[in-house]
Amino acid sequence: MKSATKYVSLCLLALGLAVSATAETTYTIDLAHSDVAFKVRHLISNVPGRFAEFDGTITADWQNLDASSVQFVIQAASIDTRNEDRDKHLRSADFFDVEKYPEITFVSDRISKTGADSYSVTGKLSMHGVTKEVTLPVKFLGEMTDPWGNVKGGFEIATTLDRTDFGIVWNKALETGGLLLGEEIEIEINLEVTKK
Repeated sequence: MKSATKYVSLCLLALGLAVSATAETTYTIDLAHSDVAFKVRHLISNVPGRFAEFDGTITADWQNLDASSVQFVIQAASIDTRNEDRDKHLRSADFFDVEKYPEITFVSDRISKTGADSYSVTGKLSMHGVTKEVTLPVKFLGEMTDPWGNVKGGFEIATTLDRTDFGIVWNKALETGGLLLGEEIEIEINLEVTKK
């Protein structure tokens, strides 16, 4: 009887270890405490902007990154550069053409660990009707429990994209030489997420 009990206990322990080893953690974005921001050169300065509406899900299996994934969606019409006329132009066919391409999406294909709390996330970025493979450097800031008992996590992404790679090519030549707008866009994403 003791041997049978011991056998059952060992099986339960093995099952528990197997479950914990393959446990996935799913995070949803806390929009109120997250930000998707960018900067682009205008003449000789950098003009900031942001997207106000976005959503996504991060599934993390820290023991098996092959089972991890990221899905992220930005509503292109939510662009905000604190200038109504400029934002209207950015939503037009000259830039994001939001009526035709309302969403900017990213879906991961593979994730690899690059440091103690840093990861390389490669996937398909679709914007303005063009899909390109990009690799994003992601930093995991850890987890904390808020005063209401919710487990929160944090992620940071900082990268640079060439807007012309996605067919966003509008520009204006300057009489003194050069172009009005830069082609490289500096992107900084700060996410506070809630563990499901």
